[in-house]
Amino acid sequence: MSEDVLEVQVGENPGRFIHVLRNQQVIIDSDLAFLYEVETKYLNRVANRHADRFPEDFRFQLKKEEYASLRCQIVTSNDTEGGRGGRRYIPYAYTEQGIAMLSGLLNSQKAIQVSVGIMRAFVEMRKFIANNATLLDRMATIEHRQLEYQQSTDERFDRVFGYLDAHALPSQKVFFKGEVLDAFMLLTDLVKTAEKSVTVVDGYVDEKTLNILSKKRDGVECRLVTYPSAILAASDVNVFESQYGTLQVCRTSDFHDRFLIIDDETVYHVGASLKDAGKKTFALALLNDDEIKGTLLSKLEEEF
Repeated sequence: MSEDVLEVQVGENPGRFIHVLRNQQVIIDSDLAFLYEVETKYLNRVANRHADRFPEDFRFQLKKEEYASLRCQIVTSNDTEGGRGGRRYIPYAYTEQGIAMLSGLLNSQKAIQVSVGIMRAFVEMRKFIANNATLLDRMATIEHRQLEYQQSTDERFDRVFGYLDAHALPSQKVFFKGEVLDAFMLLTDLVKTAEKSVTVVDGYVDEKTLNILSKKRDGVECRLVTYPSAILAASDVNVFESQYGTLQVCRTSDFHDRFLIIDDETVYHVGASLKDAGKKTFALALLNDDEIKGTLLSKLEEEF
């Protein structure tokens, strides 16, 4: 509950029009006109003619943000010109002293009767606030904490979503000549997503390919399908296995294209050998056709 804008319904009709603005109990001009059964413009005209009798603590015009906040809190509003249509200006707020001054200037039996009711409503309002000061303070504290928590939560979500946006893995990507580091980073990021296995189908693997595979998580199995003529040496495989676990190597000439397969489910078609990624323009694309993926994975199972 805001300390700047507070509405509490007390007593009969006049009480439900009382608000707290700038730490003062006030009634908005249109509501006051409604109670006096006059037009809002007439009521303000009277006050304007006697401006010297209405200092800031008797009558003040709301700021735009105060008016917007007040409107949001009022479910049923008489905030209209003469009770009909829409108003064209920011309203004025009259304090208890301003209302007393205004009733004298209006000089009508109706104004006198209404003012008596309004003064009583102001008194009841003060009693209500005094009797419930502790409760209102607690409510304000709770709202403040909620706002702080919401702000903190929003900031954390912004950081998380910002991170995800910055680190989201693309389903397809084109790398141009010279983007060697970018290509290497994407390939290693893909390898890091594997939870069970990583399979590379590439006819020209070497120790650079093993460098990409070394970025996998612990416990993830690695498999290589490459040409019999690939320069990958047995010593390279042994060194890799000594630190990163078993590496299955299948040498065959049956595959022309290059693939990177994650967990035997996610299949990327890679337009260049992993060891040369970024040296020339190439594309990487995720295969979404389940039949194609199934056929490829079945063929690989036969090879191993």
